[in-house]
Amino acid sequence: MSELIARELMAQRFRSFLPVVVDIETGGFDPHKDALLEIAAVTLTMDPEGNLLPDATYAYHVTPFTGANVEQSALDFTGIRLDDPLRQQVAVSEDEALGEIFRPIRKAVKAHGCTRAILVGHNSAFDHGFLNAAASRCDIKRNPFHPFSSFDTASLAGLVYGQTVLARACRAAGIEFDNSSAHSARYDTERTAELFCAMVNRYKDLGGWRLALQEQGFEDDD
Repeated sequence: MSELIARELMAQRFRSFLPVVVDIETGGFDPHKDALLEIAAVTLTMDPEGNLLPDATYAYHVTPFTGANVEQSALDFTGIRLDDPLRQQVAVSEDEALGEIFRPIRKAVKAHGCTRAILVGHNSAFDHGFLNAAASRCDIKRNPFHPFSSFDTASLAGLVYGQTVLARACRAAGIEFDNSSAHSARYDTERTAELFCAMVNRYKDLGGWRLALQEQGFEDDD
């Protein structure tokens, strides 16, 4: 019964969209010309009390697509070394990375009674643009994400905590943040997931989501 309640709450909470946190590390700022170098996604779930929680993490090092541009300044910023032997052993193509990430996301959307995924990101327009460009290059027909809508944690954190930088927003939310691990897609995605959940749950605890639950008949008025 509790699993059914949680499923119903998630399906109702974001207009039948399942939030999935995404972070992408790249070789520049142009999603059509610059390489996608790392991608990570964290699916979210909900408990019977309506609290949003991180669920599963999927992360991949990605081989630049043929003809992709990689700016040295981008590598300096992220700390990614394309010639690292370990990276070369585990890196996969864009097509494989997206396939391995999209598959469990589709399953999570269905399991939570939702209609599609919605991207959550810190400065989400950047990640959304690269995700859509890569999906188009790979001719992926079943992209589970909404094509243009997203939730931006930079904007939300600015509203809730007065901070827009991920590290500062996390610390304001009481989430530990290791600067030496930043700009890894896996690390940034997991911290962004914690931050998004913290903000959504804080709004619920302040009464906003509880009012919505009451209106939808999930709770008694008293």
